[in-house]
Amino acid sequence: MSALPQATDLARIFLDDVPLIDLRAPIEFNEGAFPQAVNLPLMTDNERAQVGTCFKQQGQAAAIALGHQLVGSDVRAERMEGWLAHLRQQPDALLYCFRGGLRSQTVQLWLHEAGVTRPRVAGGYKDLRRFLIDTQASASAECHWTVLTGMTGSGKTHMLEQVAQAVDLEGHAHHRGSSFGQLPGGQPSNINFENKLAIELLKRRHLGESAFVVEDESRLIGRCALPLNLYEAMCQSPLVVVDVPQAERAEQIRIDYVQDLWQRYQEMYGTEEGWPLFASYLTDALARLKRRLGDKDHRELDALMQAALAEQGSSGNTELHLAWIRLLLTRYYDPMYLYQLDNKRERIRFRGDKAACLAYFAEQVACGPNVDSQTC
Repeated sequence: MSALPQATDLARIFLDDVPLIDLRAPIEFNEGAFPQAVNLPLMTDNERAQVGTCFKQQGQAAAIALGHQLVGSDVRAERMEGWLAHLRQQPDALLYCFRGGLRSQTVQLWLHEAGVTRPRVAGGYKDLRRFLIDTQASASAECHWTVLTGMTGSGKTHMLEQVAQAVDLEGHAHHRGSSFGQLPGGQPSNINFENKLAIELLKRRHLGESAFVVEDESRLIGRCALPLNLYEAMCQSPLVVVDVPQAERAEQIRIDYVQDLWQRYQEMYGTEEGWPLFASYLTDALARLKRRLGDKDHRELDALMQAALAEQGSSGNTELHLAWIRLLLTRYYDPMYLYQLDNKRERIRFRGDKAACLAYFAEQVACGPNVDSQTC
C-alpha cells in the first residue's frame, strides 16, 4: 500500500478546487470538511464506533479484523461501486481519511486492484485542516485589514458588494450578524465556516492581494465564531465610518429583514409553511433583546411588530414594520453603536456618506492602503 501515490501539495488542492472523496464516517464529515469534498465513507457511524471500541479493548489487529468483517464482500462491493461511480464523474478526485492512514490506504488499494489508481492525501483531513488554519492565521497577521462600520441598517453588506477588497464574513457564516440576522437554511459548522474563509484568503493572496475590507462584527456571527487572531486584527484595524440618516436605515432594514427575507422563506418553505416560520423568526429575534430592552420597551415593540405582521399577512403591505424598526433603532441600536464608536474613535481613518466611503475604498485600490490617496 505504501507504494501507491500520495498527494502532498496541499495548497494546490485548494487553489485548483481539486475534487475530494472523504472516506470518514458521516459524523466526522458533518463536523467539518472542505467545500470540494463529497462524503463516501468506508464505514458508517455505527461501524466506526464498533471498530473504535474494539481498538480500545483489544488493540489494533483485532480492530482491523473487525473492520474487514463489517465491510465484508457484499458491503465492500456496494461501496466500491459508489467510489467508482463518483470517480467516473470526477476522475481527478483525491482520497482522504482522518490522518491518511488505514481507511484511505485500504480504499486506495481496493480501487487499485479494480484498475483505478488515485492518490490519497498525505496526512489526510488533519493535515488539510491544519494547512487552512495556518493559512488563515498568516493572512490575519500579514495582511492589511480595514473595517467598515456604521449604524445598524446602514447597508454595509450591500456596500461591500461594490468594494474590490471586501471579504464577506457574513456570507461565509450565512448570517447577518445581529439578533435579527438568522437566515433560512441554517449556518455551516464553525469548521466549515473557517475552512471556506481560509480558502478564499489563500486564493486571493495567491493572486497578489494583501489588503482586505471587512464589515465590523462581534466575535460571533450567529453561532459561527471568527478565528481569534482575525478578530483581534480587526479590533486593531483602521475604521471607515459610513453615515446614513435614520430614515434611510429604517427603510433598508424593512427591505432586508422583512421584505426580502420573507421572500426567502417563501422560496424555501412555500407560502403556507413559510409564513409562521417567518413571523416566529421576527418575534423570536425581538424576544432575544428583551433583557437588554426591559419589559416595558419590549412589550411596546412587540405590539407594534405583531400589528405589522397582521397587516402584512392580510394585505402583503410591510410599511407598518417601520414603526417598530424606528423605535428599536432609537432606543437600542443607535445608542449602543454611538457608545461603541466613541471607544474606537482613535481608529477612525475616514468618515462620510456611502458615496464618499466607496470612493475612499476605490482610492485605496489605486494607491495602496498605506498611502495618502490625495498625494498618490
